[in-house]
Amino acid sequence: MKRLFAATAACALVLSTPPLAFAQSAGTGPGRALILGTPRGAAQALQQAGLQVTFDSSLRSAQLRQGLSALYQKGGDGPLVIVLNGSFAHGGGETWFLGAEAADQATAPDLATVGAVGVNLDTVLAIAATRPGQALVVLGDTNSSPDLGDGLKVGLGDLDVPQGVTVLWGPADKVSAFVSGPLSHPGRSLAALVKDGQSLRADGYVSGVAPFLRAAPQQSAQTPPSGAADDAAWQVAMQAGTIPALQAYLNSFPQGAHSQDARSEIAKIQAEPDRAARQAEQALNLSTRQRRQIQRNLSLLEHNPHGIDGVFGQGTRSAIKDWQLHEGGVRATGYLTAQQIATLNDQAQARQKQLQAQAEQRKQAEDAKDRAYWDQTGAKGDRAGLQAYLDRYPDGQYADVAQARIDKLDAARTGAVAQQDRDAWNAAKERDTVRAYRRYLREFPQGAFADRAGEQIHRLTVDAGGSQAEQAARTDEQNLALTGFTRNLVERRLAGLGFDPGAVDGKFTAQTRRAIRRFQRAAGLPPTGYLNQQTLVRLVAGVPN
Repeated sequence: MKRLFAATAACALVLSTPPLAFAQSAGTGPGRALILGTPRGAAQALQQAGLQVTFDSSLRSAQLRQGLSALYQKGGDGPLVIVLNGSFAHGGGETWFLGAEAADQATAPDLATVGAVGVNLDTVLAIAATRPGQALVVLGDTNSSPDLGDGLKVGLGDLDVPQGVTVLWGPADKVSAFVSGPLSHPGRSLAALVKDGQSLRADGYVSGVAPFLRAAPQQSAQTPPSGAADDAAWQVAMQAGTIPALQAYLNSFPQGAHSQDARSEIAKIQAEPDRAARQAEQALNLSTRQRRQIQRNLSLLEHNPHGIDGVFGQGTRSAIKDWQLHEGGVRATGYLTAQQIATLNDQAQARQKQLQAQAEQRKQAEDAKDRAYWDQTGAKGDRAGLQAYLDRYPDGQYADVAQARIDKLDAARTGAVAQQDRDAWNAAKERDTVRAYRRYLREFPQGAFADRAGEQIHRLTVDAGGSQAEQAARTDEQNLALTGFTRNLVERRLAGLGFDPGAVDGKFTAQTRRAIRRFQRAAGLPPTGYLNQQTLVRLVAGVPN
């Protein structure tokens, strides 16, 4: 089993004892190349260099097998290049290049089934070995992989490279830059190519005697690269969008047609320190629903995103930075990785369970106090006791009973009340707001229920901190722009948590407002009876909407 050496070390080692038999037997026929997973510009660059290129960007194992079969059957005595950019898996002493279909399997491929969705690199190397001294295999690892089953690990394993075969390996973007740049320039030996590969690693046969790709007879060593090769290399560099890829272009074309653009792009990348983080988050292609869930999770963890709308604006970015700073050990970029999203979700779920447990404890304690006070006051049945209970527990367990008994006592005391007066009072009770009770008093200042209206205004004013606070709470709820579905969801959640909202119909009545206030008290939130972002998140967190 051969080890992978740094490119420069490989040159020094192999050049000391070059296997001349391979170099001397090198043919002069047309070279062939099989290119999978690189930008099209890389394939075009090799085509410009005189190779017959088979290119496929589908990354499916069936296409790779067909391409390898064609290479094997056609034979020939010219140079052979095989470039594989994509995902790799290894296990049991073997390595596979995974096809795109590996991610579509119902069951993750394991050591026993990976052969159906990937191509064994031993097969690739065996085909390359049919051209000893002229075979170059270049492997670009994207550092990503579908879920893998037992016996498999992500990435390349140790390779047993046959005699006469050269293998280069490294990150996919650097491989693409190498193929479109140094490799596409005829006249360089394998040793020179390995050296030009910079951070790529090398294994196997590396000769410094003969050029790997022979220059066309009409071209001298001083002939500048063609414009097509320049353009192809630039396309590869721009698609990679990284400083190493752009620098690789400049190394190959220091005075190229796009050299100034390359330098400008490098300066632009350096001026945006979080560019890589932004691009990584963009690559996740988060849906609006996923973004809303992230915003809910941030809000649950008390990092305010200033809205749960699926839009990552300045407020959400600040909340993400706050969370990242709170986490520690993570650079606070304001952009999320897949792992951070998973961590954030786990933390939010744990926090939601904790908050629900705390709310249940508060509810039980409050209910116990409620019952005890009812026994001391309202249970006796006199109006003073009933009113005392309502003053302390306007949304209590026995509030409806107390109110009904007071109504009965008042009706007996006042006798027949004008129908208009009673209708206005019933309308005010239905709305159960300071504004509604004040409207009743304006219309019936001496009405049969004037005292009761004053009591209700006092209750709501004290409970919500005054009419201004009530208006602010109402505005907060209006700003949420609740849909009928969300209102129904709120009512279902209230009912499920033991806070009776009345009919689940999406209409927020006085009973619904009372249920919201009871939930807010149990959750340790201001009991306004209106929804705001914090109440809504606490109430429906974890429920799909």
